[in-house]
Amino acid sequence: MPQITGKRPDNLKGTLRTLLAYMGRHKILLILVGILTSVSALANLLGTYMLKPIINRYIVPGDMKGLLFGVAVTAAIYGTGALSALGYTQTMVRAAQKVIFDIRKDLFHTMERLPLRYFDSHPHGDIMSRYTNDVDTVSDALNNSFALVIQSFIQVVGTLVLLFILNWQLSFLVIFGYAAMFLYIRYSSRKSKFYFNQQQSYLGELDGYMEEMIAGQKVVKAFNHEGANMRTFRQKNEMLRRAGTKAVGYSGTMIPMVVSISYINYAVVAILGAIMAIRGMTDVGSLASYLVFVRQAAMPINQFTQQSNFLLAAMAGAERIFRMMKEAPETDLGNTVLTGAEEAADGTLKKSRRRTGCWAWENLETHTLTRLRGDVRFHDVTFGYTPDKTILRHISLYAKPGQKIAFVGSTGAGKTTVTNLINRFYEVDSGSITYDGIDVRDIQKDSLRRSLAIVLQDTHLFTGTIADNIRFGKLDANMEEIRAAARLANADSFITRLPQGYDTMVTGDGSNLSQGQRQLLAIARAAVADPPVLILDEATSSIDTRTEALIEKGMDRLMEGRTVFVIAHRLSTVRRCNAILVLEQGAVIERGTHEELLALKGEYYQLYHGMRELS
Repeated sequence: MPQITGKRPDNLKGTLRTLLAYMGRHKILLILVGILTSVSALANLLGTYMLKPIINRYIVPGDMKGLLFGVAVTAAIYGTGALSALGYTQTMVRAAQKVIFDIRKDLFHTMERLPLRYFDSHPHGDIMSRYTNDVDTVSDALNNSFALVIQSFIQVVGTLVLLFILNWQLSFLVIFGYAAMFLYIRYSSRKSKFYFNQQQSYLGELDGYMEEMIAGQKVVKAFNHEGANMRTFRQKNEMLRRAGTKAVGYSGTMIPMVVSISYINYAVVAILGAIMAIRGMTDVGSLASYLVFVRQAAMPINQFTQQSNFLLAAMAGAERIFRMMKEAPETDLGNTVLTGAEEAADGTLKKSRRRTGCWAWENLETHTLTRLRGDVRFHDVTFGYTPDKTILRHISLYAKPGQKIAFVGSTGAGKTTVTNLINRFYEVDSGSITYDGIDVRDIQKDSLRRSLAIVLQDTHLFTGTIADNIRFGKLDANMEEIRAAARLANADSFITRLPQGYDTMVTGDGSNLSQGQRQLLAIARAAVADPPVLILDEATSSIDTRTEALIEKGMDRLMEGRTVFVIAHRLSTVRRCNAILVLEQGAVIERGTHEELLALKGEYYQLYHGMRELS
């Protein structure tokens, strides 16, 4: 018997309404499931009821021909029920998979549109559980529980009705047995839910402890801590064992107790029914049919109770899915888009479908074109990831087209935050950021981000070939463009030495590559995008000094003619920048070239000469 976890939706009505809306997209299939399920349940009831006429009309009088006819009719009824059961199970599988397909699609679409702030505040494992545990729970409920609940409900109600039709006096005794079953099911469910919840809590603690110990094995062995860890593990494991034993113990008694009550009920009813038949208060056919119904009563009650619990647990999973779907997406009210352009003889710009290497911002309301040059400016910008913690305070800075601007400062100074705001990963709290004189909030996000390329410190590679991962920067890039980008980043030499070259598969976020190789691919990905603005967020921090020297010329070629923002871990990488901005506690405290800042003998001077820590 599956576990009854005790999870219930907070808003059952709202969740059910949303789920029914998804199911309503495939209502023809689900109506067919309802009809076939009802036919199957009614066939089972009618087949059992047929005992009465067969015994009374044919067996007692000795009518062999009539008996064969009655048996044939009963067989046809059960055959219809079996075919209906086969039909509704296959139809339900198709309907359920269509519903789950729609839910997964909408969930993924929602996730793609959520702001980064959402992912910062929700653990990735929690988000993944929506796609795995919650979706699977809903899928299982639709595949298995939905039709069974309908069938069990019809059988429970139908059995009660037919019991009263066959013998209303004995039915009061049966009702008493039903009440005893429900009371025990309720008691057992409450107890098992409590201990299953306790079990889940202890299991989470134990899993977390094991994960922590596995990750820290080197430290454990270095400090000879194995014995103490084993004692802690035994304590946590014992708590889990006790909770699990009680949880499964209570839930495991449910079916035996319900069946036992059913047998006792059956025995008492059989004795009293036999006395009534002897005294002529009922006929033998009615009694035979009645006893079979009493015997069968436990199964639909058990099924209905269990499946109702599973449906409620599925509703809790569906509620978490729909709650994520209701999260507010990224706001994007921009009226300016990026478009291809070409320059006329008189110097004016006009839109072009050809690849000219010239790009422009088009205002969708006025249809005016502004050349994309890469002029980025911050105007008195204040920002915080949370309302109670300000990261940037009244920042004003500029990067003229083609300039290379570096940000240095200690951890938490706001270096990465500056680049996050340029991309509009987050919206500024006050002030503004302009791009070629246009407020970035007026530029549609997809256009804004197509004009930028970013190389992050934490490189993320996707499952696919080396070429596919470079092509991620420009989805329509051909192999010649990919190879050129790789040569620019000095990645071509190591790629060609791989067994399948550019067709080598990347797996496990690049686990078959070194950290330096992964970083080179990220740089090649940015190069193939060929953007006017480039952001390097400690892009060479994971590359050794020798590798860094090899790619320096390639990086210079990549940055040539572009506006570049560099977040530097090594101050040696920022010497040739047009301007270096020193950030401290969210404010720009120094700006100048490498030589100018050294001459000031201020914060940069101390960082450069190792008097202060740079992270």
